[in-house]
Amino acid sequence: MMPLAPFVATTVIMIIIGLGCLMFKRDMVRLLIGVEILFNAANLFFIALATQSPGMIDPFAHSVVMMAIVLDGTVIAVGLAMVLNVYKHYKTIDIRKLRRLKW
Repeated sequence: MMPLAPFVATTVIMIIIGLGCLMFKRDMVRLLIGVEILFNAANLFFIALATQSPGMIDPFAHSVVMMAIVLDGTVIAVGLAMVLNVYKHYKTIDIRKLRRLKW
């Protein structure tokens, strides 16, 4: 059984970094990076909790995290496609400038 404290500390740091990216960055790509960091923090914490049962590691948690990684990749791919289309149409990826535009 592995100690849980290092995983929890790393997860908390990753959540703080991801939320900081979401709150303070204006660039759409950096926002997507913040979302990806949050996804990875959740996956890390889920795997860390799966290793806490004595004598075994839960394979269900690993399969759920593998599926989450695939879904996270598709979310980021769709997000990057949206960023490319926004840049092609408006010539900016700054969120504050895009909010001022009338759709």
